[in-house]
Amino acid sequence: MSEEWFHLIGAALLAGGAFFCLGGALGLVRFPDILARMHAATKPQVFGLLLVLAGVGFSIHDGKTWLTLALVMVLQVLTAPVAGHLIGRTAYRSGAWESDDLVVDELSDDLRDAGFVRNEEFQPEREQDRPRPSSE
Repeated sequence: MSEEWFHLIGAALLAGGAFFCLGGALGLVRFPDILARMHAATKPQVFGLLLVLAGVGFSIHDGKTWLTLALVMVLQVLTAPVAGHLIGRTAYRSGAWESDDLVVDELSDDLRDAGFVRNEEFQPEREQDRPRPSSE
């Protein structure tokens, strides 16, 4: 394959990645609640970044560059879902979401079984949303 083909593939991947990143950014601004925004912040942004990094790899066309980009890709795929999960749990526990939007709420059962109580005035700096001490 000639060098022009690698640049063409790289440009197409960069454009596709930019499209997904734009979609994720619009979702952050336009979605109505925190759980939908969390989805927009993780799913399309990660996929868009992966496409952009692949586009850079095809454009530069160097083995060392691909190694570095692969490391960045792996770290992004490992950390973004964890961050999204933590944002969702924090939003749920703080009450910054609409309960009518959920069809199934499995987290409330898990938190209740673990002994957590929903505090209507959640203030983490005052540590008011902690598990009840066990009476054993």
